[in-house]
Amino acid sequence: MRVADWRPSFVAKTMSKILFPIILSLIVLLNFPTNASADFNVAGSSATLINPSKAKVDIRISILRKYLSTHNSPLAAYAEEFIETADKYGLDWRLVPAISGVESTFGKRIPKGSYNAYGWANGGYRFKSWEDSIEVVSKTLRNKYIDRGAPSVNKIARRYAPPSSTWAWKVKFFMNRIDPVPAYFDFEG
Repeated sequence: MRVADWRPSFVAKTMSKILFPIILSLIVLLNFPTNASADFNVAGSSATLINPSKAKVDIRISILRKYLSTHNSPLAAYAEEFIETADKYGLDWRLVPAISGVESTFGKRIPKGSYNAYGWANGGYRFKSWEDSIEVVSKTLRNKYIDRGAPSVNKIARRYAPPSSTWAWKVKFFMNRIDPVPAYFDFEG
C-alpha cells in the first residue's frame, strides 16, 4: 500500500474523532444554558423599562401604508387607524381599505370634504374625518353585516352593493393585492 492510499482515510478518521466530541459539547452547551443572575444594578436609576406590548411593531401597518402610498391615496397616513379599528371589531384588516379601493380608488374620488371613500349611502354620506369614516364603516360592517348574517365578503356584497355582481370579486382582489397572505375572513362555523 502506498502512502497516498492510506492518508485520506487516516485523516478522515482522525478528524471525526476530534470533531465529534467538540460538536457534541457545543450541542449540549447550547441546549442547556446556565442560569443568569442580576445580583447588582448595572443600568442605574436612569434606566427605563419598555412595556413589551408597546414595543411591538405591527408589520401590517407598513404593508398597508406602502400599498396605499403606491396609489397616492390620502388614506395612507391612516394605515394604523385601519389596523387598530379592524382589530377592535374583529375584521380582516384589509377589508375596509379594499372597499375604499373599489368605491373611490382609495379615497381619491370622493365628494369634496365628505371623507366618504366607501360609497356610503351611494356617496351621499358625509363623515367628520378620515378617522370617523374608518370607525363608522368598520363598526357598521361588524354590527349590521357580519353579526346579522353576512360573515363573508360575498354575503356583505349582497347588502352593501346589491345590484353589482362584481363588487365582492373586486374587494377580494384588492384585499389580495394589499397582502396575499391568506386571512380567514369567514365568521361562519
